Amino acid sequence: MNKTTALNHYPTARIATVRLTTTAVLMAMNIALSSFGVPVPGGHLYLCDIVICLASILLNPFEAFVAGGIGSFLGDMIFYPAPMFVSLVTHGIQAVVISFFSHKVLKNHPKIASGIGVAIGAVIMVVGYTLGKIYVYSTFEYAMIKLPYEIAQALVGAVFGMILCWRCGIHRLFNLTVRNN
Repeated sequence: MNKTTALNHYPTARIATVRLTTTAVLMAMNIALSSFGVPVPGGHLYLCDIVICLASILLNPFEAFVAGGIGSFLGDMIFYPAPMFVSLVTHGIQAVVISFFSHKVLKNHPKIASGIGVAIGAVIMVVGYTLGKIYVYSTFEYAMIKLPYEIAQALVGAVFGMILCWRCGIHRLFNLTVRNN
C-alpha cells in the first residue's frame, strides 16, 4: 500500500494532521501578535486576544490551551519575559474556558455558546492580568492604571475573534476541512 492509499484508509490521521497544523499556525500567530502592541495614549493594546478567541472557538480545550496559553507564554518569553507566567496561566485558562463553552454548552446554538465563552474568557483575561500585574510589579496602582487597556484588549479580542470566526466563515471552513479529511 503506497503512502497516499494509506492516508485514505486512515482519515483520523489526516484529521489529526489538520488539527495539529491549525494549532501550530494559530500559536505562531499568537506569538507574533504578542510581540508588539498598537500604541494608544498611555500604553499599548495587544491584539493576541483575537487569535486566542478564534483558536479557542475552533479547537478543543487542549489545543486551545496550546495555542492560547503556551503561545502567549512563548511570545512573552521572547519579547517581554516579566509577565510570561501570568500569560501562560491567564490566557491558558481563558482559552480552555472559551473552548469548553464553544464545544460543550448549547450544542444546538454554537454562536451563542461561543459568545458566552468569549465573554467569560474576557473577564478571566482582565482579572487574571490585573492580579498578575499586582504580583509581578508589586504595585496595585500600576495594575489599576493598566486596567482600561486590559478591558479594551479583552473587548477587541472578543469582538474580532467572533467576527473572524462566524462572519468571515473561518468556523465553516475549518469544519469543512476537518470533515472532508
